[in-house]
This record gives sequence, structure tokens and C-alpha cells, in this order.
Amino acid sequence: MPKDINRLKQQMDFIIEIDKLKAVFRQSYLADGTRKENDPEHSWHLAMMAIILSEYANVEVDVLTVVKMVLIHDIVEIDAGDTYAYDEKGHELKLLKEREAAKRIFGLLPKEQGQEYERLWETFEQKQTPEAKFAAAIDRVQPILLNYLSKGKAWLEHGIYKEQVIAYNKHAAEGSLSIWEYIKNIIDEAYAEGYLR
Repeated sequence: MPKDINRLKQQMDFIIEIDKLKAVFRQSYLADGTRKENDPEHSWHLAMMAIILSEYANVEVDVLTVVKMVLIHDIVEIDAGDTYAYDEKGHELKLLKEREAAKRIFGLLPKEQGQEYERLWETFEQKQTPEAKFAAAIDRVQPILLNYLSKGKAWLEHGIYKEQVIAYNKHAAEGSLSIWEYIKNIIDEAYAEGYLR
């Protein structure tokens, strides 16, 4: 029997709660275009990118911190829902709704653990540390890859322009100039192929 059954119960309650994230679907399609990806699939993909691509961060990063950030960054969408990247109106209230969600969901954990995850989530949102900048960079480029590989399916559904994609995602260069340069070429190819307006 664990020493602190109450602590374990709080942690289990959190683990059960985050299962709801599996029902939150994003606008990006899987690479094969068969269906939209869900939040946990996106987070897992980012965690793998963090491990594999960390050598391209502009400065050395603590990979474990980046992995933690990308695994928890969308948990708030259980309450707040997914806001489409190019939905300017939706972004007006996004952070407020997500902060409330962070307090509730991370508040299910034992106090110090909940505070740690809420702080990590907030750090990711602020994009000021090297880890947050790199996490934000891969968070931006992963949907671009999926949109390109699915022949622009989501972009075309929403009537997205090349200029919108560049403007919304250009801060990825703050986390990894190398990855951003690579992705800019993909955006150019997507435009040439007619996947972007």
C-alpha cells in the first residue's frame, strides 16, 4: 500500500481526467488525409520530434523539459477546446479560457505537482525560455508537415493563404532557424502544388 493513498488518488484522478483529451480533434489531418488527428496524437508526435530534432534548437535545450511541455501543452483543450490556428476571432478569448482550464485540470494533482505543470504550461505559452521557444517551434511546424503531406486538405477546406501560414508560424525561427528554413521550403512547395491559396 502506498504511503500516501490520498496523493495517489489525486494523481489517478488526473490521469483519468486527461483521457478526455483523446476526444479533442484538431483541424490537421493525418499525413494520409484519412481523418483529423486528436490532441494526444499531436502531443506524442511533438514529443518524438523534441527527442529527434533537439540538435537543431538555436541553443542547447533540456530535452526532458521540452518533452514535458509538449505533452501537457494541449491538456487545457479538454475544457477550452481546440482553436484553429488561423481563427483570429477564436484567439481573442483563447488564453483566458485556457488559463481557467489549466487551474482546474492541473489543480486535480497534488499541490506541488499541479503547480509545476501549470508553471510549465504557462512557460510554454509565454515562449521566453529556450525550451519553450523550441517546443513552440515544433508545435508550429508539425501541422505544416501534416497539411503538406495530406495535400493541403485542411488548408484548402479553410481557404488558407501562403502569407497566413508564414505570418502565423514565423516565430518558429526563434526556437530553430534550421527547422524554420526547412519548413519554409515545404510551404513554397505546398503553394506551388496548389495546396495553399
